[in-house]
Amino acid sequence: MTVRMKDIATDLGLSVVTISKVLRDHPDIADETRKRVLRRVKELDYHPNLMARSLVTGHSYLIGLIVPDLLHPFFAEIAKALSAAVRGRGYSLIISSSEEDAKLEAREIQQLVARQLDALVIASTATDIEAFRKMDRNGLPYVLIDRELSGLTASFVGIDDQAAGRIATEHLIDQGCRRIAHIRGRNNSTGTRRFEGYKQALLKHGLHYSDALVVSRSNVDTKSTQHGAEAMRILLKRNPIPDGVFAYNDPLAIGALNVILEAGLRIPEDVAVIGCGNLHYDGSLRVPLSSIDQNSKLIGERTGSILLRMIESKTRPKPVNLTLDPSLVVRSSTMRNSRESKPRPSGKPSTSGGANGASRRKHT
Repeated sequence: MTVRMKDIATDLGLSVVTISKVLRDHPDIADETRKRVLRRVKELDYHPNLMARSLVTGHSYLIGLIVPDLLHPFFAEIAKALSAAVRGRGYSLIISSSEEDAKLEAREIQQLVARQLDALVIASTATDIEAFRKMDRNGLPYVLIDRELSGLTASFVGIDDQAAGRIATEHLIDQGCRRIAHIRGRNNSTGTRRFEGYKQALLKHGLHYSDALVVSRSNVDTKSTQHGAEAMRILLKRNPIPDGVFAYNDPLAIGALNVILEAGLRIPEDVAVIGCGNLHYDGSLRVPLSSIDQNSKLIGERTGSILLRMIESKTRPKPVNLTLDPSLVVRSSTMRNSRESKPRPSGKPSTSGGANGASRRKHT
């Protein structure tokens, strides 16, 4: 016979509401009561009927996350933090990949919406915003992360990408680089703004901008290391070659690092390289990689908070634009100046260029 929540309540002399609160880890339950309930749940091997709960509450307790690539560590770190942020309120995360394909993304949105999700989080590859307008019309809460969409007023969590490009390029300039290349991203908000920050830094310091030193890749979040290597091979054919490279993200930068070393050049003495993302393994590379920290964990946490407020609010809150400040993490791949060339234990970074976790919040 299937065990029901009502059976456990009757058995323990408690209300069904109390049992429900314990199972949702609600904070206003006494510790002794919580222990009694959980012990009995375990003894009876009770599992909540999620479909029944959904019919009663009107919530599926499911949140969808669509990212360009499931294997990209930046998005994996966001997913982990987001899942942790919503798990305590009884929500689970369903993760899907668009493979940087706008048509596939639209199909994934349609499939996930059909599952009656409570909300969606999307790092969008699209330029067409009709799918998002449809979610607005249907009242489905969603949050954009990492990249914004023109013409759409929606909640967003990400970093100041123009500042990221400027900080990365100015760091290379500070290290003595004068012929600085950029492996740029796609023509979305992140790619365009990091490129603008790169150009802004060159102009500020009186350095010449050259189209020959900018290489674009059609895909930057899938097979990124391969695309970074291809871009670096193109840059090494320039005469003279660049003495510094700012890559749109860390996997592109890693591909560039590999090609530079294969060519018999020294990093950073011949070519300094900096990426963006500050991935967890950057300090363990053959040449530890300098990077711009995108606060991936904080993006996931803040996105979770915004989503829960949207889902659980009786009236739909106004969209929130939360722009986090990026910060510079210096490692061996750029440390050309003697004052920054002192050994650091096992690739541990020094940080500057913005307070970690600082943010600017704008309500629109």
